[in-house]
Amino acid sequence: MIFSSASKALRALADPAMRGVLWKTLGLTILALIALWFAIASGVTELALPWVSDMVAFNYSLPEWTGWISLFTAIAAGIALAAGLAFLIGPASALIAGLFLDDAAEHLEKAEYPSDPPGKALPIVEGVWLSVKFAGVVVLGNLLALALLLVPGINLIAFFVVNGYLLGREYFEFAARRFGSEETVRALRSKYSGTIFGAGLVLAAFLAVPVVNLLTPLFGAAMMVHLHKAIAAKEAARTRRSERVAA
Repeated sequence: MIFSSASKALRALADPAMRGVLWKTLGLTILALIALWFAIASGVTELALPWVSDMVAFNYSLPEWTGWISLFTAIAAGIALAAGLAFLIGPASALIAGLFLDDAAEHLEKAEYPSDPPGKALPIVEGVWLSVKFAGVVVLGNLLALALLLVPGINLIAFFVVNGYLLGREYFEFAARRFGSEETVRALRSKYSGTIFGAGLVLAAFLAVPVVNLLTPLFGAAMMVHLHKAIAAKEAARTRRSERVAA
């Protein structure tokens, strides 16, 4: 089920509707990061300029080497800001993509499973909360990867185990909640925990690849839509067999 769902999800990424969600996500992410860049730069300027003005006003005599310190400080601040924004690309795209995943899932369900009952979009508040959780999972995964870079032997293992569990759980919950209650989703997660964790490992591998990881929200949603459909079909077949035996 896992590799079949992953293969179908990869093909789905080429769908024009899915690409439309991707471009909207990337466009809004870039705009949000640009706005954040100017906000932080403006804040730094507001904090720095009064200090410079005071120095000029009181006519302090500073050694020449302080100019080099100021230059290096400015360069270091720019690098740190750029690195911070680069780190935020993944979480920001996950947060924004989460707002469009219901549209992507609806299109995928209609295109791939036209004879099945359609899923229902999550309520707005729950959808926003799910987007925040998606972003949180990506942040946690990236922080874990950074924290464990210097711990040989367990860094990759811990990264994949933690992210496999979190990504599998959150994206399966997204796909399954379109068709069932929280109790039903919890029961399915418990019953198919190994399968969902295995799918999460595939998503963790996707997340680990720079640039490609921007596709993680769409790939994860598409993969879990297919995986949930496969699990639901398996459960329906089991129910029919049980009913025949009981009859």
